[in-house]
Amino acid sequence: MANEIIDNLIRRFSKLPGLGPSSAKRLVLHLLKQKDEALLPLVAHLEDTAEKIENCIICGNLDAQNPCSICSDSQRDKKIICIVEDVADLWAVERTRMFAGHYHILGGVLSALEGITPEDLKIGSLVQRCKDDQVSEVIIATSATVDGQATAHYIASQFEGMSIKVSALAQGVPLGGELDWLDEGTITKALQSRTLIK
Repeated sequence: MANEIIDNLIRRFSKLPGLGPSSAKRLVLHLLKQKDEALLPLVAHLEDTAEKIENCIICGNLDAQNPCSICSDSQRDKKIICIVEDVADLWAVERTRMFAGHYHILGGVLSALEGITPEDLKIGSLVQRCKDDQVSEVIIATSATVDGQATAHYIASQFEGMSIKVSALAQGVPLGGELDWLDEGTITKALQSRTLIK
């Protein structure tokens, strides 16, 4: 590439999930060719989004209001909390339109290899929130990976001796599967067939 500015832009885009160097080049070329119709409106929208979107102080969701629209919705059952790893997982469950409770985003999963401990996740605030809000059930919706399941068992252990029902998504979520990649039907069935963790 002859232009360092374009090179830098391609490098930045290629670091985004799902985009490699070739896809990033095509995207940058399209934006530069369509400067007025595509590039400038995108820049304005990105600036607006960066300014207005923030993490919810209660669940961790991304929204333009704080607390987010889910936590602020009086029609939702705050006595049931669905625990997910990331915002993408929350969005995946919401796509089903089958869950009318609240959420808690952990910010990842426990991982010995990556050195992620319970203190690195929002588990402490989850337990405190459940006590404060007198939650009756938590649904652990971590991924069906080894780390996701280890995280689920650790979370379940935090509620031992408490009068809170602890359930997990039913099997049917494929082993090694990530919620964000599953279709609505699979997530719906897993929610409906959730089981108690013993």
